[in-house]
Order: sequence, then C-alpha cells, then structure tokens
Amino acid sequence: MVRPCGLLNRQEEPVPLKSISVTLSICEFVAGVSATLNYENEEKVPLEAFFVFPMDEDSAVYSFEAMVDGKKIMAELQDKMKAHTNYENAISQGQQAFLLEEDKCSRDVFCCNVGNLRPGSKAALTLKYVQELPLEADGALRYVLPAILNPRYQLSGWPEDSCLKMKTPVVPLEDLPYTLSMVATISSQHGIQRIQCNCPLSPIEYLGDDKTSAQISLADGHKFDRDVELLIYYNEVHTPSVAVEMGKSTTDAVDCLMGEPSAMVSFYPDIPEAQPPITCGEFVFLMDRSGSMQGPMSKQDKSQLRIEAAKETLILVLKSLPVGCYFNVYGFGSCYEPFFHRSVKYTQRTMDEALRRVKLMQADLGGTEILTPLRNIYSGPSIPGHPLQLFVFTDGEVTDTFSVIKEVQINSLRHRCFSFGIGEGASTSLIKGIARVSGGMSEFITGKERMQSKALRALKRSLQPVVEDVSLSWDLPSGLSAKMLSPEQTVIFRGQRLIIYAQLTGMMPPAEATGEVCLKYTLQGKSFENKVTFCLQPKFDANLTIHRLAAKSFLQTKDMGFRETPAKDKKDVLKVSIDCGVISSHTAFIAVNKDLNEPVQGPLVRRDVPRPILLSATAVMSRYRGGAPAKASSSYRPPAPRLIRNTYYPSVPYQQNTYDPHKSTISKELYSLVFGDNHLVQLISLQKADGSWDLNEGLAMVLGVSLEEIRTALPIKNADSSGWATVLAVLWLHANGKEMKCEWELLERKAVSWIHMHAGSVMRVLMKAAINFLKSSEDPAIFAL
Repeated sequence: MVRPCGLLNRQEEPVPLKSISVTLSICEFVAGVSATLNYENEEKVPLEAFFVFPMDEDSAVYSFEAMVDGKKIMAELQDKMKAHTNYENAISQGQQAFLLEEDKCSRDVFCCNVGNLRPGSKAALTLKYVQELPLEADGALRYVLPAILNPRYQLSGWPEDSCLKMKTPVVPLEDLPYTLSMVATISSQHGIQRIQCNCPLSPIEYLGDDKTSAQISLADGHKFDRDVELLIYYNEVHTPSVAVEMGKSTTDAVDCLMGEPSAMVSFYPDIPEAQPPITCGEFVFLMDRSGSMQGPMSKQDKSQLRIEAAKETLILVLKSLPVGCYFNVYGFGSCYEPFFHRSVKYTQRTMDEALRRVKLMQADLGGTEILTPLRNIYSGPSIPGHPLQLFVFTDGEVTDTFSVIKEVQINSLRHRCFSFGIGEGASTSLIKGIARVSGGMSEFITGKERMQSKALRALKRSLQPVVEDVSLSWDLPSGLSAKMLSPEQTVIFRGQRLIIYAQLTGMMPPAEATGEVCLKYTLQGKSFENKVTFCLQPKFDANLTIHRLAAKSFLQTKDMGFRETPAKDKKDVLKVSIDCGVISSHTAFIAVNKDLNEPVQGPLVRRDVPRPILLSATAVMSRYRGGAPAKASSSYRPPAPRLIRNTYYPSVPYQQNTYDPHKSTISKELYSLVFGDNHLVQLISLQKADGSWDLNEGLAMVLGVSLEEIRTALPIKNADSSGWATVLAVLWLHANGKEMKCEWELLERKAVSWIHMHAGSVMRVLMKAAINFLKSSEDPAIFAL
C-alpha cells in the first residue's frame, strides 16, 4: 500500500515545536553534535507531540535529556519494548515522559515523543551524537545535517508500528512553524584551508593566525528545503594516526567496552594504480525509474533532470566497460525491466542494444521496490572468471531497508555493491548499508554534483585488482593486548581511508611508552605494509567519543533491524547498546519527570509536528502512481521487443528501422534533435565497443568541420579511416573536455589502447596531422599507454 509520509493539507492547530538549534564541533574527521528541540504548549490542554526526523545512519546517538520549566531530566537507554511500556504507563498516570527511538525499519529515521506537556509549559529536548566524517575524492571531509525526510514507498502489509507509518502533516516551506539554527566550530592541527557550504553562512571567523580553528554559523532563515552540507578542506588529510582514549573508571563499566582504553586507527594505504586494469567482470547496473526521478538534480536554475543524468551516466559507463566483460541494466520501480534476460557479453551488438534502451528510459515505473530485482539478479548463475559488480542508483527510500541490506549481505561473498544516493533526502541507511555489507563503496549526489563523475570513479575502482590478504598486527608492550572491535577488513580501495577500532586490555605502561600498528596486504602478488607508531598514554574525553564510535561500528555489523536481527546477535546488540549508551533498533531513550507535584489533568491531545513539502502534491503522488505494487508474478517486465520509437529517427518504430548510427549520414537538424547540444555526450555516444570511432557525419558535427574536410586531411592514402577518426576524437576530448576528464578517462584509455593495437605503425603520423588539423596545442604524450 502506498502511504506518503504526511498529509498534503495544512493543519490549523498550533505546533508545539518552535525551533531546532544545533551546536557542531568538528575535530579532524570526527563530528560531535548537540541538537536541541525547543517545545512550547500554547494551548489550554495538555499535549502529546510526535516529531519524525532524519538522521545520518552513521550517527552514534548517546545522550538524550529534557529541560522542562527549568528542571533537567536525564533519559535512560532501555530495551525498546520496556521503554515503550514505561512511556505508556507514565503517560496514563499523568506524568511527563519523553521518548527517543530509532525507527524499527531504518537507521536514518528517528521519532521523538513529548508526553503530557502542560499548558504554558516549555521543554527543551537535547540529543547528542558523534560520527565519522566521510572523505571525498578531492580531499574534503563532508558533514551533513539532514533536514529532508522524503516520502517512503511502503509495501502492503508492512507493520504499523514504524515511525514511517505516522501521517505526519506536510506544509509548504513558507508555512513551516519552526526554525533551524546551527553554530559550528572546526579544528585541525594541520590547519584549515577552506570551508564550503550549500546554505548561506555568516562570515567564517578563524580563531588564531595559524588557521587551526574556525567558527561558522548558519545564516538566519534556513527554510528546510535542503540538507545542510559542509565541505571542510584541511591542509593535510592523508596523515595516518592513532588516538587512544581513556575508558570509564566507574564500577558499572567493569567487563564492558567502556571500561578499558579504546584506540581509533586511521590509515590511508598508498595502493598503486594497477596498469592495466582488469578486463573481466559481470557489471550489473540497477537504475531507479520511479516517478520522482523526473525531478531536477538540484534546486539550481536549469538543473538537469535526474532521469536525464541517469541516462547520461549509463551511456558513459557502458562506453567505459572493458571488452570481454559481461553486463546488464535493470530499471526498477513498482516493477522492474532488465535490458537482457541475463547478463550478456559486451560486444558492439549488445552495447548498441543497451544504448538504444537507455535513450528510451523514462521515470515511469511507479514506486520504489528494490528487493525483487535484487533477488532476480542474485538468482542468476555466476559467470566463471567474471565476478559480479553491482551498481545501484536510487533517489528513493523504502521501508524494508533492513530486508534489502540483509539480502545484499547474504550474497556478499559473490559480489561487491557500489551504491549511489541521488538528491536531497536519499536514505543513508539504505545507500551506506548495502555498500558496507558487500565490501563496496557508497556515494551521495546532491546540489551541483554530477552523478556521472561519481559513477565513473566507482567503475574505475571496480576495475582495479582486488587487494588481498589484509591483516592488522599490533606491537605493544608486554602485558598489553589489542582486541579488535571493527569487523575484519577484507576490501581496500585505492584512495580510501581505513578506520579501525580496538580495545586495549591489560596493564597500561608508563606515559612515555609507545606502540605500533601495522597494516599488511598484497596486490598482484606484491606485499605492502603501512606502519604507525603512537603514544600509548590514553587521553580523557568526557564524551567518550572513540568508545561511542567503536560501539557504533560494532552495532552496524550486528544490528540488522528490530525484526531482521538474528537471535544470536540480538543479545550482543542489546548489551553493547545499553553498556555504551549508544542507541540501536532494539533500544530507546526514555525520560520520566516523576517530581511533578500533581499529575497532569485533562484529556491528552495529540499533535504531530509537520514537515516541509518540497514537491507539489501531484509530483509527490506521481512517484507512487499505480497504487499497490504489482504482485510478485507480474512485477517483472521481460526484455521482449516492443513497438517503441527509435532513438535516432523518432518517427520510425524500432523494429522497422535498420539505421546504424556509426555509418549513416544524418542532417544536422536531426542530429541536434537526438542529442541536443552536449557535444561531449554526442562524441561518446558515437564510440564503438572496442574503443574506436568510425569516420562519419556525426563525428564531423562534433568536430565542427565537414566530413569531406576530414577525409581530405587524412595524411596517409588508403589508411584505415577508423584510426584517423579515433585519433581525432581522443584529441578533441583532451582539448574540449578537460573539466570532465574523470568521466571519460576510462573510455579514452580504451581508445588509446585500440590505436596502439590497430594503428601503431602510423600513429605518430596520424597524431601530428590531427594536431595540425584541429589546431590543437595538446601534448602528443596523451597517446602514450
């Protein structure tokens, strides 16, 4: 059943939530966050208020407290069912009670309940969390304060006790009754180079001449129309380090993770780029075609539609695949459509067929059901010598997040999953979860970022040989040992930061003592190692940041949701969660004000805190058109031929058309109609599967010259025109597409390899003639292997 999270009509009742204030402290690559929800009951009856809001799934929430009319009430972390019972009992007895819980179905959605808020009372609810900040390809650390909670597609018969089932009121941005403020302090011993934000900020204030600390704040008037995203650039981010944190000294911390010192190790393995990359593999691309993919990539003027960016991305990755591999493309929504019944060998014919289907793709498959196509992919037989690499692109969110993650995990030994969250509000629980359990990588595409560049970076990583025999060893003083808290690391990618948590047990040595940790691995038969020497003297941190992060790392590997966690793991999850004070899907924070002089009197009135609506009602519902999802037997659309319009001649049905885009001559008007004015995409669309280009009218149009002029300039009579065309195309890419090099680098390497193989004897002559013909200043070294 389809249930967007919220009613689309305005609510006339007063809203008790007045403001949200956030204090952010970022030290190196760890963020500490304190978020306060300020409530006031302006009505004449006691209220119970519900607020559903997004959180990043990496957030380790470790504290919840309420300040009610000047009185502080600390919450206790309890088993979720016990916390719910205590909350209901307190409410029924007229006591004030406060509940904070992670949704049972997804780690990135939370619900806060405020029960029995008296008329005229004010309550400030503060939750605190810590999280690691991911490292971007350009060296930036990314912090995101989630502000967008998109509607989530819900399966029929899904349990009613999910926060996502609440019919939260949705109002236009301008009518949102609460505000957001944020103050951030950022510090690094290496110095801060610059800070960027997708939202207006107050002027950045650097504290000290060495720029090791800075303070910023969000400008007034944030409209909750986007997540708040900070990109932080330090002068140095690739320095390996080890931080040791003192444990709790209280008796309740004995025999638990909090009682001993914990270490956080960060490595930046210097993995060499393999030359040449591997040419085998089964590459399956699972692309969201739900209705919301028809929306723009960002709120910027003239922003590309998500489905169009997806189509461009698929063209680029299909052209960049290595000859000899296998591939397939699935579109999914309420049903799914594979391009081929099973993955096919990458040839000119299969690539052309895939490109034809890509250009016909629309955002027309309804809701977001990813589990069924995943099972179809996994049900297929493995192709010997071609390990499966899965690429998942989605802007949607589902309620069966843990079921999807579990399915990917079950099949993790036979594949890796690279996942991409498209646009504001993409589910961090889904996107990060499926990548983590399969040893892949996750990316989020927001604002002006390009889906194309992030997808090609992931494809490049997938083509690198696998790092094997990964091991971690510790050299510690006698009587001291390290117990690993992080899961065993089996996959390392080039350019990746590796964070590992361990508990140090035994007798701590004198302050001046040091230890050493060594990361070892092999790549293509060669052994590599990275060592870090560190001081063993633990440092005091009142928030026990490293311990909380270590607990979160453990919980992410064991906690598969309230319903999906195996019984053997649930006990460990509950113990670590409660011992360390870090919330999980099996626990909740409960605070009860037992010091009221008299119980709250009168009938309790429910108030749901509204969320902003970012799309029109029509646009939101278009995402879910089609009503209930198709039954299992009808959720698959086979790739049989259909009477559909041809990409190149829109007025001619495909079955009746014999047009070959690599050989035909077409008019400039028709060519523009098909490809628009994006010359880079035009050129890439003309490349053949083996990496070469044919000499034809399409190439001439991209180069801005006539076909006859190109033929006349061919320096060697009777030479293969494809060699000439391919040299010209590669030269044009370097001269006109430098800013997009990360998007065409793989297909360009394929072209250069083809030139060496098929035109090696005349390559120098062709290069010199091409440089003169195109009046280019490019260095001929670009044609080197």
